[in-house]
Amino acid sequence: MHVLVGLAGGALIGLMLAEFFVAFMLPRRVKRDPRIARGLFGILWRPWRSVAGRLSPAAGDTMLGFFGPLALLLQLAVWALGLMVGFACLQWAFGSHVNPGSPGTFGDDLYFSSGAFLSAGVAAPVSTATRAISLLEAATGIGVLFIVIGYLPSVYQAFSRREVAVSQLVPRAGSRPSAAGLLDRVVERGGREELVRYLREWEVWAAELMETHLSYPILAYYRSQHVSLNWLAALTTIVDTSAVVIAAKPEGEAEAAELTYAIGQHAFADLAHQFRARPHMDERGRLNDSDFAILRSILERGVAELVDEETMRSRLDELRHRYEPHALALSQALALSLPDWVPERLREIEPARVH
Repeated sequence: MHVLVGLAGGALIGLMLAEFFVAFMLPRRVKRDPRIARGLFGILWRPWRSVAGRLSPAAGDTMLGFFGPLALLLQLAVWALGLMVGFACLQWAFGSHVNPGSPGTFGDDLYFSSGAFLSAGVAAPVSTATRAISLLEAATGIGVLFIVIGYLPSVYQAFSRREVAVSQLVPRAGSRPSAAGLLDRVVERGGREELVRYLREWEVWAAELMETHLSYPILAYYRSQHVSLNWLAALTTIVDTSAVVIAAKPEGEAEAAELTYAIGQHAFADLAHQFRARPHMDERGRLNDSDFAILRSILERGVAELVDEETMRSRLDELRHRYEPHALALSQALALSLPDWVPERLREIEPARVH
């Protein structure tokens, strides 16, 4: 019996350390995801999202904003508890007695193990083997603590950089960012050069967002400070804008848009795979004919050379089908709203320009 418990304890320790290594120290996607972390998110996220959906938009978004930090703390607590239980099993298997001369219980060993893991020194080991186990557990606890201390600043720095870029989108694309809103402001402020410069900036942002959210998936659950903004809507706005420009310009004349579109499409595909979000198209479609006419009208005011309207529409539909299924899947999986193609203010103003 002691041998079986010792083997189980060793296996539990190995499992917890492997999960911890993959989740916190391996900065790339691997075939074997941290199953414990993914299982915790799967168990907690659905009921959490369901309750938030019953609240007002502001209150619901606030509640969803608590999920990321709390899930991270719970994840750490589960790994720490698993390590304590694993080392307690080893202590029990080697006949550790917290109270010399008395048989003790597994509860005593668990209490002793937690003290060793937290370096609290609640009792002294009574044999060479248990002393070695105690030292190993103390070293493991210190190692876990230092790794977490280094991990948290990285997560929050990545979050801060993401949110700064999302906030910078507002003055250019409106309080509820959209492709038409961004194009309209670019046309008003300088046209092609302004758009090229801005899309190149967002190419870098999209690449960084993809890498940080693959390395630190918990970041996807961290909400923006404003209800009308989120990182998925910002990414979609930029890829929408790039797709419109590529569709409207003659072949080879939209290099900046093509590069930004390519990295954005890549980000959508990889993130959807990371969160196991099944791609699908919206039967109603995000882009209707009237919104397309508004987009065309805006480009006609600011871009000198455009392809014909029918060619532009067919190209745009083809480009949309490469990324929109992934964007819609992420939107549903993470409870993040996608932007409209055209904001309400332009739906009221632009038709007069079209006609």
